Amino acid sequence: MNTDEKYNGYKDLMSFTKDELTDYMISLDEKGFRAAQIYEWIHKKLVFRYRNMTNIPKKLAAMLEEKYIICPMHIEKKLVSQTDGTVKYLMCTADGNIIESVAMQYSYGMSVCISSQAGCRMGCSFCASTIMGLERSLTASEMLAQIYLIQKDMGKRVDNIVVMGIGEPFDNYNELIRFLHMISDENGLNISQRSITVSTCGIVERIYDFADEEMAVTLAISLHAPDDELRKTIMPVANRYSLDEIKKACLYFTSKTGRRITFEYAMIAGVNDTPECAEKLASYVKGMLCHINLIPLNSVKERECRASYAGAVRYFEKYLEKKQNNVTIRKGMGRDIEAACGQLRRECLEAKGKSFQENERM
Repeated sequence: MNTDEKYNGYKDLMSFTKDELTDYMISLDEKGFRAAQIYEWIHKKLVFRYRNMTNIPKKLAAMLEEKYIICPMHIEKKLVSQTDGTVKYLMCTADGNIIESVAMQYSYGMSVCISSQAGCRMGCSFCASTIMGLERSLTASEMLAQIYLIQKDMGKRVDNIVVMGIGEPFDNYNELIRFLHMISDENGLNISQRSITVSTCGIVERIYDFADEEMAVTLAISLHAPDDELRKTIMPVANRYSLDEIKKACLYFTSKTGRRITFEYAMIAGVNDTPECAEKLASYVKGMLCHINLIPLNSVKERECRASYAGAVRYFEKYLEKKQNNVTIRKGMGRDIEAACGQLRRECLEAKGKSFQENERM
């Protein structure tokens, strides 16, 4: 449990599961039901100040105030798209790390895309998240906090969660699993696991582990290329895991869970959007229980990759459909606020670095 991690001298109470909080209350000679009360205040009512927990003894509240923070994160900056209402949040952890989250409004409800790490070490050539490397992985409570803060700020219930922001979720596996259990806990927000998607670039061992968790969470694979040689040029992880290994792990996942895989495919002009690539992709997924999500690339100024033309994306869609595949083209959201992962964070960190350097020269 990460409650031993220090944040400016404090420990984090939001990471406690209900059972762990019960054990802790008993260790303090408090009644076990105090844990249920505190857990409900934090994880269902989203109250982050002990003095506002009206049924908690003042002595207990004061003791907890001395030792534990509740929410290990705050909203640093917020941008709202003028075109589609997408909201991008820059959030700051208690130890000063910066991450991003995005809230997207759809006809079926509000979807939130959260980060699992501060930075990323995967090194994908088209992504802004990895430019500055990995600072550290997030705790389960820091993943929860993104959702809680957005729900409080928006005044609306979160309906769907995508763990597809900054970071590789399977590079932070134990905290990811703790988060998934807590966010779907009936004692908290109780968000259905079927409304949660976790995206990985293909950490094969963890795909097997995730299948064995037997959760109802959707698994998405960031594929982005239909063969190993091309994939190696844009995703360094391909040097460790072949597409054949990923496919075997995916087949294990679908057989174990009965849930279909989503293959994410970012369309990069002149790289992976040719008719030959479409043929290879159709061949790769043939016979699999899967869905293909074509993603018009959000271009990043530091990267050479550019978005495919609309005609190339439509060709891909039609060809894959002709081969009896389930295909969608992801709707671009929040383009006017740089809603692609990592863009806003990078600008913020660069600005902070510039300010620091200027202060050093004064």
